[in-house]
Amino acid sequence: MSMHETVTLARECSAIEIPSGIPVVLAAGSEVTITQSLGGSYTVYTHQGTMAQILGRDADALGKVPPDSAPKVVAPGALLSDVGEAAAAELGQPPEELVLEQLRTVYDPEIPVNVVELGLVYSCRILPLPSGRSRVEVDMTLTAPGCGMGSVLKVDAEQKILTVPGVEEADVQIVFDPPWDQSRMSEAARLHLGLW
Repeated sequence: MSMHETVTLARECSAIEIPSGIPVVLAAGSEVTITQSLGGSYTVYTHQGTMAQILGRDADALGKVPPDSAPKVVAPGALLSDVGEAAAAELGQPPEELVLEQLRTVYDPEIPVNVVELGLVYSCRILPLPSGRSRVEVDMTLTAPGCGMGSVLKVDAEQKILTVPGVEEADVQIVFDPPWDQSRMSEAARLHLGLW
């Protein structure tokens, strides 16, 4: 959700500077403006004029409730928490759409659109493992090759893919071929960003 709420940090917290991807520590008592709250993290502007991402686990520093174990959407109208172990076993190899639904909860911290709608996900392969579970391999790109947030988006995507029932391993590779451009965005993303 896009917002503009100014808050004072209740405690020191870790953040990731945008777009460099450099870890920083924001001091208790610092004033920040929350500009976006999507995918379990917050994008803020600091008093010094820099942009940073604060992960949901540090939401209490912003005076917000940490998402701790917020249910993840696995398909329209269904929640992972509703699936359960028996149903996960019945699912066998998770279909690509379940993985893509999880990737729709990964947001570019500068743009209020998820990585799937931005057209950053180039491929998704689901491979069977000897355990009967699956390995998911995803190739995705960034909107700009020099963006330092690539490793942050990679980790976020892998963690969310691992919540899909039946997935044992997740490997997200950041690729730059072919180069990304706005034509890869969904119509909904272009409309949301006013690019018509």
